[in-house]
Amino acid sequence: MSIRLSPGDIAPDFVFTGIDGTSVRLSDLRGKKVLVAFFRNAACALCNLRVRHFIRRYDAWQRLDLDVVAVFESPADSLSRHVGRQEAPFPLIGDPEARLYALYGVEVSEAKVQATIADAATKTFVAQAEAEGFALTPEAGSNMNRIPAEFLIDENGIVAVAHYGRLVTDHLPLDAIDRFASLGCLESDSRSR
Repeated sequence: MSIRLSPGDIAPDFVFTGIDGTSVRLSDLRGKKVLVAFFRNAACALCNLRVRHFIRRYDAWQRLDLDVVAVFESPADSLSRHVGRQEAPFPLIGDPEARLYALYGVEVSEAKVQATIADAATKTFVAQAEAEGFALTPEAGSNMNRIPAEFLIDENGIVAVAHYGRLVTDHLPLDAIDRFASLGCLESDSRSR
């Protein structure tokens, strides 16, 4: 497994092209706070639900100078066909070779996927996803054992929070992202795992 990032580390720079064809370098976003979210694949119902939550908060986050970059281990055509239908106002990046996942130490774990399936709260997340119109749809050729991770990066390109999921459903609380957007820092209880 790749080395995990920790608060205080410089966020690894990368160039990405969103499904809209716009190319951006992460370091070009210096001066703004950035949420870099690594998802499983573009067809993942739970990932689509999380993107929907980001979309709902995005205008408020933008007013606080927080940008969002969403990475999926999917090719561009799958992004367009699935998560792209939400017309997110932030970049959706396809990384089917998982290069960015390796750069950020985002793991693959069959055990964590199995633990997610056994977790009682998973049914609630699945029901929420279905209520929002996201079906549990497999994506051909995708890595079903990918575990999500989210990184809050400050205006200087330094990792403030590195959150590696314990389960497929384990993400940073949205109110913690709101606090980071407002204050630029979080209390120690929201540190990396």
